[in-house]
Amino acid sequence: MRERVNWMAMVIGLLLLTFPCCAAAGTAGETVQAEVNKIVTAIKTPGFKDQPREKQITDIRQIINAVFDYSELSRRTLGKGWQKFSGPQKEQFIALFSELLENTYADRVLAYTDEKIDFGDEVELKQNRVEVKSTIVTKANQSVPLNYRMIQKDGSWKVYDVVIEGISLVQNYRSQFREILAQKSPQDLITTLEEKVKK
Repeated sequence: MRERVNWMAMVIGLLLLTFPCCAAAGTAGETVQAEVNKIVTAIKTPGFKDQPREKQITDIRQIINAVFDYSELSRRTLGKGWQKFSGPQKEQFIALFSELLENTYADRVLAYTDEKIDFGDEVELKQNRVEVKSTIVTKANQSVPLNYRMIQKDGSWKVYDVVIEGISLVQNYRSQFREILAQKSPQDLITTLEEKVKK
């Protein structure tokens, strides 16, 4: 289980790095493959890991900030609980949740060690929503299935969920947040996120 969690962290971290705020037109699969290849090349560029660690993390976070559709991701993660939040609370939740993801996965991105990424089919889920399948092949020749769930907005494809070995990022956090909201208020959840971000 620990290995699976570590893989999820690293892969999602790589994913967070792969999508510019204005992706080039094309299919979701083409966008994923092109951008993953770019970031892998960047990480392997001589001198990147010779920089101070804080500089590496800062550079990574700057890219991450423009990547996910955090509003879509937050809404889907909270599910029905989203309606319990006021307008300002929603904005605060989005900001904190995005920072939590950045903090959680930035270090894992730097742990990338030349794993192979094979891309598969692109499956339509609903209008303007698709799932792009891929597989991570480890140095031990183990295959880790990874699916990217993407939504098209304003002509660009953005990620709103990642599923690795059947584990959904959205569903994983939704179960945690649902437990909190079942007993506490939206503001309590926001306070909990604030504490996690500070650690």
